[in-house]
Amino acid sequence: MKNTSRSVRFFYGTIAGRFLLKIFMKLRLDLIAVRFLCSSWSKPLAEWYIKHNNITVTREEKNGFRSFGELFTRTRESVRIDMTPDHLISPCDGWLSEFRINPDSCFSIKNSFYRVRDFLQDEALAQTYQNGICLIFRLCASDYHHYCYIDDGFQGKNHYIPGMLHSVQPIACEKYPVYTLNRRSWCLLETEHFGPVIQCEIGALIVGGIVNEKENERFYKGHEKGHFELAGSTIVLLFKDGSIKIRPELHEKLSDGSEIRVTQGEWIGTAGKNV
Repeated sequence: MKNTSRSVRFFYGTIAGRFLLKIFMKLRLDLIAVRFLCSSWSKPLAEWYIKHNNITVTREEKNGFRSFGELFTRTRESVRIDMTPDHLISPCDGWLSEFRINPDSCFSIKNSFYRVRDFLQDEALAQTYQNGICLIFRLCASDYHHYCYIDDGFQGKNHYIPGMLHSVQPIACEKYPVYTLNRRSWCLLETEHFGPVIQCEIGALIVGGIVNEKENERFYKGHEKGHFELAGSTIVLLFKDGSIKIRPELHEKLSDGSEIRVTQGEWIGTAGKNV
């Protein structure tokens, strides 16, 4: 299965794996894993992971990592951002998928049915996104785990929702409604070119760390919004009906629920309604 790790295939694709996963989550063994991955004992794992996943880092950076966790919170010197005002950019590196929000404010992903009100735990706000577009950016463990703002505008309050830490890889999404089960943080972005946009960061297996340091303040396109800690995770963007149109060549590839690879700052759409 494309882009699915061997361990995730075991935990979600076999009966034995799902049984062990339930025990893992019930006993909160992820806390032990996090302590290890953030300790100096995990440095050899970081060195192996860089080589295994062909992660681009300098020799100085590699020698400077004191733990596996520091590999994922690293920053990079520069990111190429498309600064055309009405161009929608990807907030992160990852795998992009596109879904239409139904008139009843619901959408379906990998056989899981989602209500926006459950996703946000705000029914009134959810109703305003009827017939809109949901963009999902799935970050792999080897991706750069910082994310940026998609436009200029004003950010509201961060809403933190406690939850579980399922994998966000496709095989897990086929078994569980992970986007409403998992730990997440969302906020309302009043953007200049795309109107009110909901951005939600979702934690994944072992990744409980969602770091958003800003709220109730102005933001600027391409500036850092926050970062994840430790491994793969997901960003979801909700747009109101008529606010964006995905680039035709991308929209065609995404129309059957497929994922395509995008990079942070890449032009993926334009302000306005799809025709």
